[in-house]
Amino acid sequence: MANLITLLRFLLLFLLVALAYWAPPPWQFVNAPLLVLIIALDGVDGWVARRRGETSMFGSIFDIAVDRVVENVLWIVLGDLGLIPIWVAIVFIVRGAIVDAVRYAAISCGETSFGGLRSPVSRALVAGRWMRGTYGAVKALTFGWVLALQPLPAMAPDIWAAWSEPLHAVTAVLVLLSVTFCLVRGVPVVVEFMIQQRVFNRPLLRSTAR
Repeated sequence: MANLITLLRFLLLFLLVALAYWAPPPWQFVNAPLLVLIIALDGVDGWVARRRGETSMFGSIFDIAVDRVVENVLWIVLGDLGLIPIWVAIVFIVRGAIVDAVRYAAISCGETSFGGLRSPVSRALVAGRWMRGTYGAVKALTFGWVLALQPLPAMAPDIWAAWSEPLHAVTAVLVLLSVTFCLVRGVPVVVEFMIQQRVFNRPLLRSTAR
């Protein structure tokens, strides 16, 4: 059941994408509530898995993968539509690929997603409940805000003409906050992994070729 809920989130994402690209402006107002549903189901699938004893390595990896797909697709779509700068999507994709590779390595060794974090500071930044909740809330608010603004120029041109600059300013602040949280939570994962693997302590191989 939990994996079916995760799959439902995956399918709803592409419904949202279709609406963002091809739906008439009135229908695009559905995207913000639809995003809320997708985010809410992310908590539901974990609760159902624990409640029904359905936790598994596959379920954990599947949930992480869908989380990353939802996030990356939304950043790419918003960037492609010109609603945010495209460099934002690039930052999230690169950070996500690197951090997920480290986390998959930890899971394959029998640890949890955050099991490789040894420093209390790193654990607070990456695995702390407050930090994770705030980061998720900032991203959700950013996605919802931008999606809610998308149909506004067509539906309320007078309001848009009068308020577009402050509305764009709010968008810029939310996007920069999201990027900051993204990097602050991603860098410690990579640094600790490199320290544990003794990347900086390994001698350089010297070539014997003449």
